[in-house]
This record gives sequence, C-alpha cells and structure tokens, in this order.
Amino acid sequence: MYLYRKQFERPEDGSGDAADLIDAEIKAAAEEATEEVEKAVEETTEEISEAAEETTEEVSEAAEETIEEVSEAAEETAEEVKEAAEEAEVIDPEEAKDAKEAESVSAEDDGITDVYDLQSTAKFKVVGEKPPEIKQEEEGEQFIEEGDTVKKGKKKKQKSKKWETVKLVWSKVSPVLALICAVFLTYLIIKTGVNFAVKRYLMPVDPNDPTPIVVEIPKSSGASAIAKILYEAGGEGQKGLIQNKAVFKVYVDFQGKSSGLKAGTYILSRNMSISQIVDIICTGNPPRATAKFTVSEGMTVEAVAKRLVEKGILKSPDRFLELCTDAKEFANKYWFVKSIVEEGREGRTYMLEGYLFPDTYEVFQDATEEEIITKMLNRFNEIYTRRYVERAEELDLTMDDVVILASIIEKEAKPFDFTKVSAVFHSRLNQSLPLHSDATLNYILKSDKMIFDQDELNTDSPYNTYKNYGLPAGPISNPGVAAIEAALFPNEQYMREGYLFFCLMDPNTGALIFAKTEAEHAANVEKYKPNW
Repeated sequence: MYLYRKQFERPEDGSGDAADLIDAEIKAAAEEATEEVEKAVEETTEEISEAAEETTEEVSEAAEETIEEVSEAAEETAEEVKEAAEEAEVIDPEEAKDAKEAESVSAEDDGITDVYDLQSTAKFKVVGEKPPEIKQEEEGEQFIEEGDTVKKGKKKKQKSKKWETVKLVWSKVSPVLALICAVFLTYLIIKTGVNFAVKRYLMPVDPNDPTPIVVEIPKSSGASAIAKILYEAGGEGQKGLIQNKAVFKVYVDFQGKSSGLKAGTYILSRNMSISQIVDIICTGNPPRATAKFTVSEGMTVEAVAKRLVEKGILKSPDRFLELCTDAKEFANKYWFVKSIVEEGREGRTYMLEGYLFPDTYEVFQDATEEEIITKMLNRFNEIYTRRYVERAEELDLTMDDVVILASIIEKEAKPFDFTKVSAVFHSRLNQSLPLHSDATLNYILKSDKMIFDQDELNTDSPYNTYKNYGLPAGPISNPGVAAIEAALFPNEQYMREGYLFFCLMDPNTGALIFAKTEAEHAANVEKYKPNW
C-alpha cells in the first residue's frame, strides 16, 4: 500500500510558519491522545475485572438469601392452606336444622314466643307491625343458601391469602432475578467482545502457514519498535507475524511483559499467536551465526548442493539431493510442488530442479536442508505471480512447461538473446520439430561442450531433445526472472518471420546468429565453428 501526500507551496504572507506550528501541535496532541487511550484501556480492563468479581459475589449472596426466603414463605403458605382446609369443612344440613330448633326453644324459655317476632323487633321500627310471613318449609332452603354463602366467602378469603403470599414472594425474588439477568447479559456482551478481539487480533495471522520467518530484534528495542518489526516481517505486500501493532503493544503492557522483551534473532511463523511470539521473545535467544550463499541463474540442483557444502553450511549433499529428488515433503506446503509431484513426468531426475530460485540467501550456520530448500521455494513462490499463470494459460502451457522451457533458454543464450531463442523454440514446438538443444544433452552427459559425436546424440534419455520431440522430462537448470519472462513472451517478429535455427557467433560475448532454413543454419555453423 502506498500513501500519497499532497505538497503545498508556502504562502508569501508567512502563514506557512503557522501551519508548521499547527502541524506540530496536532502531532503532539495525537501522541498525548494515544497515551491517554492506552491508559484508559488498562484502567477500563482492571475496572471490568474488579466489577465482575464483585458482581459475582453479590449474585451469590443474593441467591442464597432468596432461596432461604422462598423456603420460609413456602412453609408459611403450606400451614395457611392446611388451616383454611380445616375451616372449610362442609356442615351437615340436618345438624344445622337441629341447632336452629334448639336456639328457638331456648328463645321461648326466655319469653320470646316466636323467632320471627325477634326478627321483626330487630328489623321494624313501628311497634305492632308484623313482618312478612315465611313458610316453615322454606327454612331448610334458606339455611342451605346461607351456608353456601359462608363457604364461598371462605374460599375467596383463602384465594386472597394465597395471592398475597405469591405477591410477597415475587416482590422479594424479582429484584434478584433482574440482577441475575443483567449480570448474565453483561457477561454475554463482554464474552462476545473478548472472543472477537482474540480471534481478530490475538490469534495467528495464518494458522495453516508454518513457513519460518527470521526476525532480528536489535538491542534497546521497545514494544512499539518490536511491534513494527513483527508487523513488517513478511516483506512488502506480504502478511506479517501480527495483525495489529497497537494491539501487540497493549497486550505486552497489559501482561506486564513490555520490559521483558529481549533482543536477538528469532525464527517465528505466521501460525503463532501473539502470546506464543511474546513468550519466545521474552525467553530470549542469543544471536546465531549466519552464512550467505548465492544461487546463480542456470545453476543445477547438484551445483547448489555442492556450493552449500563448500560454504560449510552442509556437511554432505546427500540429504539435500534426496529432498530435491522426492519433493513430497514440500507438496503440502506449495501449490506448484504439489502440481509437479502429481503430474510426475516419467524419467525426471530432480522434482525440484528449476524451482530453487536464483538469489542470494542468508541462513543460520546450522540450518537444516529442509530450511534451506524452504527459503528458495518461498522465493520462487513470490516471483511466479498470477500474471505468469494467466499468460501460460494463454499459450496453452502448464507452469512446469514454462519452467522447463525457461531453463533451456537460460543455458542456451545470454539475456539479450533470450526472447529470440524463445521464439525459435516456440516455433519448433508449434511445428512439431525436435528442439535440438545442446543444453539438454549437456545436462544428461554432465558436460559443457558444443560439439557431440553420433553416440552422444543418440543417448537414450527423456532429456535428449535431439532424439525426442517436445519438451524434456524436466527443467535442466534453475532459471531466473528474465528467462521465465522470455519463455512467456517470445520475440513476436522472429516468430512471424519463421526463425527455426541458431548457433554461437561470438564466444567472447555469447552472441548468437539466427537462421530460417536448415541450409542457412548449416552455412552459419560452417562459418563460426572454428571459433568454438
């Protein structure tokens, strides 16, 4: 990502000085605001933690009190219900009638001649006025009606007591339930926020990428400087080791590990979380001895192994060559290795030939063969972009076809003739002609010559392009960017004009001479062969 800053001319009235002063004030205010935000984050985190503990204790105490109150209320309700049931027993009508007659007899003994006279005395103010006559046979019915009214009143009273008990219990339980719900909702919100933050910022950048990345942390580096190093560790345009620099700084400050970060050289990867990275850096790692080596354009796998032994990085080339032959160990890590392993061209010498990208590398003096090969494969993966893939599809070539063709171009010519040689090879392939490449014979014979006898030209090998049509079984060297691009973008003029042959013209410069017909080519060979 590139940032663009618009430039303004300084006004002639001197207002530019004021602008500079404002910029300085804004920058200072931004720095102060950043510090205040970080402090606020720490204080807020502590307050949330303390509040959560206090709330947990309060909820626990309130729950215990509520359980006790509910238990006592239940016991009281049970006793009240029992008493109400005893009082609500139905009275026998016959017993009620006998009791009524007994009351009447008792009233006569007291000088009252009639029950209804007593009633009339109570109900009517005018002396001598008689009350309405009531038939005796209606007494039983009247008493039964009065008994029903009494029972209904008692039942209503019992229901009223039960409802009051329920309201009492609810009035004590509801605040506690509300508190519990509020605490639970707060817990869910906090947990959701924490889970999002952890997943977004604290978890590994890429859980499926174990590619080792060497990180050098200089002495006296603070948390902010280390965060910047880790964020940019992947290189330009690539993911780093952490998601966010500010989150890293807040994390180490909150954990109290900011002062424990140590300088040194570390091997980290994108599948590590922030906590793992911080623990490794806090543990410390003394600087390890390193060594540099260069893979030149056109070097073979065997030449690379030999150079690593000469540099003292490897003691023996055997393990290195074994890994390059099989390559299955890298098939799950790199899409292009998986592709060539699955394609499995018959007679291929080294699966990784052509993919150990030419460059200068720095590795630890005690680096393993796997680590060294991984570095070179990572570099190829960076170089062979989507643009190359799409162009290969336009030419109806696989990635491996492109690398094989580029490896031959790399060995046959100098960079200034790459696109012309590519045009010759593309034209011969399109016309189903053998490539007739000396470079492929030299790869088989492990030689470096330009003139071959007939037996050598007839060598039985899938790499022999004098004997076989099409491309050889695999790349014959590790090509650079220029050769790869030449294979993808041959010289269009040479293709239109039908050039099909070339030979060395100047051994000192490596310049080639091209021909359209076999007769022209034979004349060129005859002319320049004495210089070879």
